[in-house]
Amino acid sequence: MKRHHRAVGLATALCSALLASGCATNLSGSGLPTSSAEQDLPPIEASQELFEKLPPSVQSSKTITVGTSPNYKPVEFLEGSQISGLDIDLFNAVAARMGVKVEWQESPFDQILIGIQAKKYDAGVSAFTVTPERTKTVNMVSYLNAGSLWAVQKGNPKQVAAGEPPCGRTVAVQVGVVQEMEMKAAQAKCRGNKIKLLSFTEQGEATTALISGRADMMAADSPISLYAIKMSGDKIEPLGDSYDTAPYGVVIRKDQPEFAQAVRQAYDDLRASGHYEQILATWNQADGAIEAFEVNPA
Repeated sequence: MKRHHRAVGLATALCSALLASGCATNLSGSGLPTSSAEQDLPPIEASQELFEKLPPSVQSSKTITVGTSPNYKPVEFLEGSQISGLDIDLFNAVAARMGVKVEWQESPFDQILIGIQAKKYDAGVSAFTVTPERTKTVNMVSYLNAGSLWAVQKGNPKQVAAGEPPCGRTVAVQVGVVQEMEMKAAQAKCRGNKIKLLSFTEQGEATTALISGRADMMAADSPISLYAIKMSGDKIEPLGDSYDTAPYGVVIRKDQPEFAQAVRQAYDDLRASGHYEQILATWNQADGAIEAFEVNPA
């Protein structure tokens, strides 16, 4: 919720239920075609070395409490009463490698970082883009690349121009995402012809505003825009290419560097075992694979 996302910079256009999840990954519910990469793999083996790097409270409970905002299909979303999505499958696998389970807690996106710093959550997993501003106060472990992507109604009837600040346009975004910050920053270039921002609590509301014509365009992370386009029944389409590609990161408190390193190592191990690529392929996000998992990448 790259939202939660990337550094501001408008370039080429174009992106509370408490649930307990076991250690096995759940690769169902994407609503997307499956991939041949979903081959049989051995179960994820827990690492005692990684377990011992976890905070004492997590070792004691054998549970990582994670804040997420499940309204950002296909990255995290509610499927009935269950929280599903790419982020969910990936971090469940990370937890399995560390020998613990995940307790997913639903939260408004803009409250997750606050909850981590207040020790309400052990971690945050909700398409948070790694930014210098965020890494000043929290640790972030990169695990997936995503960009921003604009979308318009099919055929672009409002004639929105790609690659230019959408001055005078009505733009639908989710509250707190990088694209909302981006549009606010772009206002300086619009002078008297300001951008009208429609900021919604949930991404689905932003998509609906575009489909209905209430908004001229929508800005979201590329996985979210592409998913919305696919699921819209040919009602919306991308405008331009994705831009400002940056990694998503798992959020961990600044005073827990060993925990962050354990998460980073778990992702490395999942890549080596084939589970990382398998999960990305299941959600049609193989292009988002990153070459190196890092804590607070520059």
